[in-house]
Amino acid sequence: MFKEENPAKDIKTADTVIGASVKVEGDFNSDHDIIIEGSVSGNVKTKNNLKIGKNSKVKAEISAKNAFIAGTVTGNVVVQDKLHVTSDAEIKGNITASLIMVELGAKLNGQCRITPTPEALNNNSLPKKE
Repeated sequence: MFKEENPAKDIKTADTVIGASVKVEGDFNSDHDIIIEGSVSGNVKTKNNLKIGKNSKVKAEISAKNAFIAGTVTGNVVVQDKLHVTSDAEIKGNITASLIMVELGAKLNGQCRITPTPEALNNNSLPKKE
């Protein structure tokens, strides 16, 4: 299903999709992929992949296996494996992940903790130094 170094980037379908025109309050718990393109206030937890789109505004504590963040997040982000933060993203909160890719231009305001897991290190598709 995923071909990129960050699986959450290529999510096309998901168990839960919050559309661009949708504003919701509440907690989301899922075993499957979640896509957020709108506004969410609450907690977001998935045992799989999370994608937060470019124009999204999320005020939540976030927990996911993999995450791709392109929008605005206010709250702590905990990712078991890989986190991809795009140049359009803004995160106001602490980040914990095994692998983190931050594009030039991203705004991060908080502490960043990298806690590599053996699974994440074995699946690391980032370029190797020669």
